[in-house]
Amino acid sequence: MSTHQPIAIIGAGLGGLMLARVLHIHGLETAVYDLDTSATARPQGGMLDIHVESGQAALRAAGLYDAFRSLIHTGGDGVRILDQHATVYLDEAGSENDGERPEIRRRDLRDLLLGSLPEGTVRWGSKVTAVRRLETGQHEVSLENGRVFTTDLLIGADGAWSKVRPLVSDDVPVYSGISFFESHLRQAEQRFPATAAVVSQGLTFALADEKGVIVHGEPDGTLEAYVALKLPLAALRTLDFSDPQAVKTILLTAFADWDPRLQAFITDADGPLTPRPIHALPVEHCWNRVPGVTLLGDAAHLMSPFAGEGANLAMLDGAELALALIAHPHDTNAALTVYEQAMFPRSAALAAESAANLIRSFGPDAAQQLVNVMEGFASDSSILGEHSTHA
Repeated sequence: MSTHQPIAIIGAGLGGLMLARVLHIHGLETAVYDLDTSATARPQGGMLDIHVESGQAALRAAGLYDAFRSLIHTGGDGVRILDQHATVYLDEAGSENDGERPEIRRRDLRDLLLGSLPEGTVRWGSKVTAVRRLETGQHEVSLENGRVFTTDLLIGADGAWSKVRPLVSDDVPVYSGISFFESHLRQAEQRFPATAAVVSQGLTFALADEKGVIVHGEPDGTLEAYVALKLPLAALRTLDFSDPQAVKTILLTAFADWDPRLQAFITDADGPLTPRPIHALPVEHCWNRVPGVTLLGDAAHLMSPFAGEGANLAMLDGAELALALIAHPHDTNAALTVYEQAMFPRSAALAAESAANLIRSFGPDAAQQLVNVMEGFASDSSILGEHSTHA
């Protein structure tokens, strides 16, 4: 049996929830469909730095800015840059007033958005299996649980491997050649004091020889890290992640000449090392206007995390799409045109920055190259400001 939703959002990530929230406070209700069985079904990733011009602007539009400020991680915006020997190239302490780009746990930010929506807005356990355009101009969405619904406006906020994207674009994400291996050291100061001392309270980059260890301190004392290296996708697929020790042995071979305090993110990791291959859509990804459907966030402009913009752009997309719909209540196509014409050039510029920063970070003299970039942007810590590659 089919039901109908005037506005349907696929994906309960930050962008989809922001869209639902801004529409809600202006009197427009939505249905948000997410494949997870609940809000706590999987980890939500690590720390995010929230930018004034994008993420913070969206939170203001959502009426959630003050609540956001109460959740930030004071001092989490510090930055340290090292090489493989733990030689310090740059060390900037975090701001006591949290700076212009304060840090927050992704989980806390998502919970804030979820809590701001009416109960039942998010339909958990709703994995999309198919979408199609009907002759009426509406779209039909089929779910794995057997349910089917139609909608007047379909928004794909469903991340890198979006089921909605094929309605507007044939492009698919391409592997960057870089893979991250997610690692955690819990209670690091007590259990691994030498390693805790070598990294920043905020964000640390250790880069050399086409490899890296990128670390962020979390408010609970956990050090979350991404051990990164150039690796063919075929080689990644041969690794047996059911045998964590075997994966650690392979990674230690690649990082054999690195400082032991940095190797600890491999040797002493709590739990398995989770692979996070880095993919991206074309830098200037865009599409011709398709009535009744659009995309936001990673579904629209997936990029590597080396510009620190993914979550910020997703929230800004959500807020701006909502405001465009509110401004054009009787002309959805005009609203989507306004939204997309602003979103396409903005995301293209930041995707180009992200791609360039990825090359610098895994090229010759990477630590110094990163220092040069950050000094050129007045010590802007947005480079890889988002410390999670979760969809």
